[in-house]
Amino acid sequence: MHKGVICALLAAALFGASTPFAKLLVGSVPPLVLAGMLYLGSGLGLLAWLGLRSLRSSNDLDRPAGLTAPDLPWLAGAILAGGVAGPVLLLAGLALTPASSASLLLNMEGVLTSMLAWFVFKENFDRRIFIGMLFIVVAGVVLSWEQVPALGAPTGALAIVGACLCWAIDNNLTRKVSASDAVQIACAKGLVAGAVNLGIARALGFGLPDMKAMLGAAAVGFSGYGLSLVMFVVALRHLGSARTGAYFSTAPFVGAAISLLMLAETPTPGFWLAAGLMGAGIWLHLTERHEHEHVHAPLFHAHTHVHDEHHRHEHDFDWEDAAPHSHPHHHAPIRHTHAHYPDIHHRHEH
Repeated sequence: MHKGVICALLAAALFGASTPFAKLLVGSVPPLVLAGMLYLGSGLGLLAWLGLRSLRSSNDLDRPAGLTAPDLPWLAGAILAGGVAGPVLLLAGLALTPASSASLLLNMEGVLTSMLAWFVFKENFDRRIFIGMLFIVVAGVVLSWEQVPALGAPTGALAIVGACLCWAIDNNLTRKVSASDAVQIACAKGLVAGAVNLGIARALGFGLPDMKAMLGAAAVGFSGYGLSLVMFVVALRHLGSARTGAYFSTAPFVGAAISLLMLAETPTPGFWLAAGLMGAGIWLHLTERHEHEHVHAPLFHAHTHVHDEHHRHEHDFDWEDAAPHSHPHHHAPIRHTHAHYPDIHHRHEH
C-alpha cells in the first residue's frame, strides 16, 4: 500500500479514537480549557520527541528539512484556523451531540478539505472522487436532520461542521509546507494553539481542572492530535489535500465504534444509513487510480527523499544512494507516465 495512504489511515485511526475520550472530559472541563490542554499535550509531547531525535543524530542530512521563513505565513494561518477555532467549535458541538453521531459528522472535514483543494487551490479531481464526496455529504445531512426534533435546530451538528471547515482551511494551508519536518509542524501547531486557547480561557475566568483531568487531556491530545497530525502532514506530502482528506474520512468510523462500545450509546436507523453512505463514499476514494503522461517542470526544494525516478541528482558530499536523506536539491524537467497522486512533485495542471 502507498506510504501516503498508510499514514492517512493511521492519522484517521488516532484522531477517530480521540473523539469519544474527549467526550468523557467535556462535562467536567470547559470546552475552551479542554481544547487548550489537548493541543498543549500534543505540542509538549512532540517537543520531547524533537529533543530526543536531536540527541540521537548529529548529522543534518539524517533530519527532515526544517521550516523556512516563507513557510511561516501558511503555518500561522493553519494554526489560527485549525488549532484555535476548530477545537473550540468541536468541543462545543460534542456537548450537544451523541459521540457516535459526532464522530460520523467529522467526515465533513474530508469533504470540505476536498472542496477547497479543488475549487480554491486547483488540485485535480475526477468524477469518481466527486461522487464519493457526494455520498459523504448526504450522510452528513442525514445525521444533522436527526437532531432537529430533539434540539429544535441542529446546533451541535452545525458547530461540528464549523470545526470541520476550520480544519479544511488548516489542511490546505498545511499542504503548502508539507515538504518540511512533519514533527516540527505539528509541534508548532500544538504549542501555539494550546497556549492561545488556555490564555483566552484564563482571561475569561476559567480555571484549570484537577491533575487527573489535565493528564488525561494531555494523553488524548498527544495521540489524537499530535501523532495523528504528524501522520497527516506526511500524507499531505504524498497524496495532496483532497485525497488525504478522503482517507482521513475513515476516522469517524473508529470513533463511532468506540463510542458505541464505551459510552453505551444506542445507534439509530439514521446512524446506520449515514454509516453506509459514508462507507460507500470512502470506498470510491480508496479504489481510485490516476495515471497519465505528465511533465515535471524544473523545481528546487528540500525534503527527505531517496534516489528514485524523480530524484537523480548528484551530490557534492558522500552519501549512499539507498539511504533516505534531506537537503536542498534541483529537479530537472522530465516527461513520463505512471500512476501518481498530487504530491509535492505532481502539482501539474490537467
